[in-house]
Amino acid sequence: MYSLNVALPSSVTSLAGRLARDLPRARPRPRGEHTLVVKRLGGGDHAAYARLEARAREAVRGTAPFEVRVTGVDWFETAVTGPSPVVYLAVESPALRALHERLCEAFDAVDGMEGDGYVPHVTIARGGDPAAARRLVERDIEPVEWAAEELVFFDADRGQPASRVSLPA
Repeated sequence: MYSLNVALPSSVTSLAGRLARDLPRARPRPRGEHTLVVKRLGGGDHAAYARLEARAREAVRGTAPFEVRVTGVDWFETAVTGPSPVVYLAVESPALRALHERLCEAFDAVDGMEGDGYVPHVTIARGGDPAAARRLVERDIEPVEWAAEELVFFDADRGQPASRVSLPA
């Protein structure tokens, strides 16, 4: 599966790693694999990826850098897929939401996760003790703000970036 993501600053990935320590029975997101998904693009071989990337680049053309803000910790008590609960950093960004909507016009939205169901977030950990997750969600954190100046095409099967696009696109 390929996705288009916002590049994350180290302050966000470090925060997610520190918070994961308070969820000892959960499976934390591995270092270097924290993502902020803008839109899932689909799967396939290298040729399919090349077509997906070209379509996505066309859809994001003209996108200027935009502000993103991590505002707190939240959770999906029951995940759409995979282990539950999912504890995450909550993200606010009207421009990110607008970009997601534009990409949903170019690519089908994934039911229950995109379109109206889109919740911008950075996963901290999955599974584990729901009581520990609830305690972490109640914790206040210092907001983290940054300008999204780069988008990353991410290959989830390999757990690594496939390519990047600088903004403005």
